[in-house]
Amino acid sequence: MALTTVELTPRIGTEIRTDIETLVSGRHAAQIRELLQQRGVLVLRGLHLDKDQQLAFSHTLGKVQPQGEGGIFKISIDPKESPGAEYLKGSFYWHIDGATDDVPNFAATLNARTLSRTGGSTYFANTYAAYDDLPEEEKQVYDQLRVVHSFEFVQRWVNPEPSSFELAFWQTRPPKVHPLVWKHRSGRKSLVLGSTAEYVEGMDMAQGRALLTKLREWSTQPQFVYRHDWQPGDLLIWDNTGTMHRVDPYPVEEGRLMHRTTIEAEEALA
Repeated sequence: MALTTVELTPRIGTEIRTDIETLVSGRHAAQIRELLQQRGVLVLRGLHLDKDQQLAFSHTLGKVQPQGEGGIFKISIDPKESPGAEYLKGSFYWHIDGATDDVPNFAATLNARTLSRTGGSTYFANTYAAYDDLPEEEKQVYDQLRVVHSFEFVQRWVNPEPSSFELAFWQTRPPKVHPLVWKHRSGRKSLVLGSTAEYVEGMDMAQGRALLTKLREWSTQPQFVYRHDWQPGDLLIWDNTGTMHRVDPYPVEEGRLMHRTTIEAEEALA
């Protein structure tokens, strides 16, 4: 079967229409990777991939991180599905995956297994486009700035009064410093923001946080954002190096469950 595409918004999001056999064969992997980096998020409706099919497809895109069950990681805030799942509530806020790692991962796939009746829509913001539209004089300033990203900082959005045990766990992941602007090998630039971004190095704390808030608001304007309202069996792929994302809150008892694969980092921040 051929692979066809439909743009979902002018600046971000493309739907791919194909069948499972074509997708997992890898015949179009180079095209999909290129489209992913140009459009930020790709949508395949109603495929209902099983674990093996999702993994096979993910391996055509790059090296899969060995998370969960053979590379399949369960995304659920239900502790019965995902022990210690409280930290996943940080996904209710705009973020880049792996921002507290040395290098954020390249991409990820998310496969809808069980949907919640309420909430659960996922939003993606194109941080390439957000950077491109900034005034030139601001770009020159931002290109020189570095930001401290902290796992503890994002968890305090979810749990502002942690126990000493919880705090000790958060602090096992030390803060990381990343450029505010990711200068990619391709020559393109994207903003590195999100709820992990605690402060700007060398800047007054209040002033730095005001700047990070301003840039988050700038980057999540409607022209840069795609909202995905999930249907059973949907598969999403996103470029984690050029987008932020978040999910609408949903109740634990509604059993929302996603299967995720993560494509390892391929390019250091510069």
